[in-house]
Amino acid sequence: MDNLIVGRQPVLEALKSRQPIERILILHGTSGSHIDQAKQLARKLAIPVKETDKERFAELADDTQAQGIIAIIDSYRYVEIEEIFAIAQKKNESPFILVLDEIEDPHNLGALIRSAECAGVHGVIIPLHNAASVNSTVVKTSAGATAHLPIARVTNIAQTLDELKKAGVWIVGTEMKNDKLYYDHDYRGSLAIVIGNEGKGIRRLVKEKCDFLVNIPMHGKIESLNASVAGALVMFEAAKGRLQNSK
Repeated sequence: MDNLIVGRQPVLEALKSRQPIERILILHGTSGSHIDQAKQLARKLAIPVKETDKERFAELADDTQAQGIIAIIDSYRYVEIEEIFAIAQKKNESPFILVLDEIEDPHNLGALIRSAECAGVHGVIIPLHNAASVNSTVVKTSAGATAHLPIARVTNIAQTLDELKKAGVWIVGTEMKNDKLYYDHDYRGSLAIVIGNEGKGIRRLVKEKCDFLVNIPMHGKIESLNASVAGALVMFEAAKGRLQNSK
């Protein structure tokens, strides 16, 4: 089921951020500090907490992943792009956005969202079609970062990049055959980083909308990085540049 958050830390983060949780299910006999915190927060928020047996629990989730606790939520609430800009403005920072072009693996999506939240990204943009959406696997892999980082879902990534450019955002994409190295780029100012599909990379039309393309050099026999690793490298390089600029 896609309307589940599984695992102790993800459920706790969802409660802290006041996601619209319908109820909490706890496997009978499960205990620990995270479970106690979740129960306390749920009581404060008037969210029902129910203990359940192994058979019912197993119908919803694998306990090795769920760690004895599940939050049943309404469908994930995607935001409008304007909300991402508003967050940057509230922090008095230039917008820092991650754009994902047809990331299909929910584990990669979750890992990218986790890295984005840690790097100080203000929001993530994903496509409506031909890509993973935010589900329980994504939430789990993100270690709860989906509770803190707004995500917009759009019908056309290329058109969305045009809209970002009109708002003064520079678009930086990753391209293996480009000569410019990712650590030589100036990431100051309003910025969107585009990460492409795990196998195909950034689509041609999307690539044409990028203002700059940067390359991550490879020194081994494997010619490319996992999308989530490549995204993390570029995001944290950009975060370093933006931090230095703010000093």
